[in-house]
This record gives sequence, structure tokens and C-alpha cells, in this order.
Amino acid sequence: MEFIRSLHNLRTQHRGCVATIGNFDGFHLGHQEIIKQLMLAARSHNLPAIVMVFEPQPQEFFMPDKAPARLMRLREKIEHMSRHNIDRMVCLRFDQTLAGLSPLDFVQEILVKSLGVQYLAVGDDFRFGKDRRGDFSILRLFGEQLGFEVELAVTCKINGRRVSSTWIREILAAGNLVLARQLLGRHYSISGRVVHGDKRGRALGYPTINIDIHRLRCPVNGIFATKVYGLGEGPIDAVTSIGTKPMFDGKQMILETHLLDFNSDVYGRYVRVDLLKQLRKEQTFTTIDELKDQIEIDIQQSREFFEENNKNMEMN
Repeated sequence: MEFIRSLHNLRTQHRGCVATIGNFDGFHLGHQEIIKQLMLAARSHNLPAIVMVFEPQPQEFFMPDKAPARLMRLREKIEHMSRHNIDRMVCLRFDQTLAGLSPLDFVQEILVKSLGVQYLAVGDDFRFGKDRRGDFSILRLFGEQLGFEVELAVTCKINGRRVSSTWIREILAAGNLVLARQLLGRHYSISGRVVHGDKRGRALGYPTINIDIHRLRCPVNGIFATKVYGLGEGPIDAVTSIGTKPMFDGKQMILETHLLDFNSDVYGRYVRVDLLKQLRKEQTFTTIDELKDQIEIDIQQSREFFEENNKNMEMN
């Protein structure tokens, strides 16, 4: 898959495509159905399939303090898109210039002039242009006038409810990782590079690796039984803390992982942490000894979870 950042990197050979536009945050089952729809259109039109996203996401630009927590960073979106045979992913910087385009200018300058879109699939709640004045009906009208087809993106429902990033954030906040896995089609995970931390875990006797999560807010909080990928041939069982470390007056959201039965220098490695079970919410402790006692309980509960999980896998 070709990744193109910003309009000025588009070339003549990039014109002519079928496309979809959205945040694709989480790349859940609903997003995956849209990609299937797009790939069918690409084959019928004999054109490359393009997905357009924005950085920052529009809500992050307009309401940085109130924007919803991200389910995934841009790199994770790229990784998932590349696995679904998308030809190109176009990432536009969402800034005042882009936000100020009228609906017609957005369509003419970006969709027609820059991309040469022949087919476009978007959701019924898609809004575009200055003050979000453009909607699906306006987009379809522009398509008829300017010579491209506009189709409503398919939706995916589970238990009668439309699968959405908003719903997934709700259930992650509630700690329901089982339902989250159903809506995502995989375990919810967070990826990032291992960076140096404050070494407090090592001082407590429970060394951790620290992951740079590249987001202002995280949709999950607490202590989890996890599996870590990217440090060996297979996954490593672990206990992961996601939060602000209130006992140490933390402000920034941090992901720390204690790897079970693993000890090696992994700084700089890019890893994926799959969240399998929430053990508890983040807590504040009165003393360091109370914290250490709870960490020991978390580790024991994680080991018990993995032992039971392995037994169930062997039985199946």
C-alpha cells in the first residue's frame, strides 16, 4: 500500500480512483465492511482503491480538550489498511485552510482535481466543508454535476446496534474487553515504541517497559492481563498498567508493562500490547508497601488467567 501525506505529494498518476473518507478510528467491523464495499467498486471500475483520513482528526482540531480518546494512532491505521489490499492511503493535514474550504471547493479541489474520484462511499452522517455545511445529499448532487458516483457506505450491526468507534469507546471505558473484541474482530491493542521511563517499577522490584502511546487521552484505564508482541518469536504474557500513576502525582497517560518471565533489553523496539482482561481500575495507595502488595496480587491474577486460558485452548 502506498501512503501519501498531504495533497502536494499527489501526482498525475494518482488521479482516477474509487475512494472513501473517514477517521477509521479503531478499524472495527463496520470499517472493514466499508473496505470490502470499496474493493468491490475498485474491481468493477478497474481503478485503485483509496482511503482518505485526516491528521489531526477533525474533532481534535476543533475541540482539542474535548475530543474523544483515540482508539488508535495513525501508524496503526496504516498497518491495518495495508493488510486489506488498499492501494493508497491519503492523509491530509486538517488545518484552518482545509476546514475553511466550502463544500463545493472541497469536492472540486480535492476529490475531482487532485484525486479524480470516480466512485465515493461515505456514511450517512458524513459532513464536510466549512461549518460542516456539506452532507450526503449535497455530496450526491455534486457527484451528479461533476461526474462521479456517490454511494452510501454499508453499516454493520451487532445486537441491533450499529458498530461505531463511539460504542467501542463506551465499552472499553466499562472494561468489557470481550464485547470490544467482538466489535473489532480482534483484541483491542495499543502499539508503540519502548522508551525510557522513570525506573520506579524497577525500584519497586517489578521492572516495566514503557510504551509511547502517541495520544492525548486513552480509551482504557486500569490494570490488565496482556500479551506483548514484537519482542520474540511469539507473544509474551504480561501485566499492563494504563493510567497517570496518581500515587506519584502523574499527569500524563502512561502505558507500563511488566513482562512475566522475560528479562532482556528491549529499548527502541516497536511492540503491540493486546488487552485480554481488565483486572482492576487504577487506584491510589496510601503507602509504597500497599502498592507493592497490590502489584503482587495483579501478577498472580494474571498468571491464573493465562493458565486457565491455556487450558481452554488445549481443550479446544
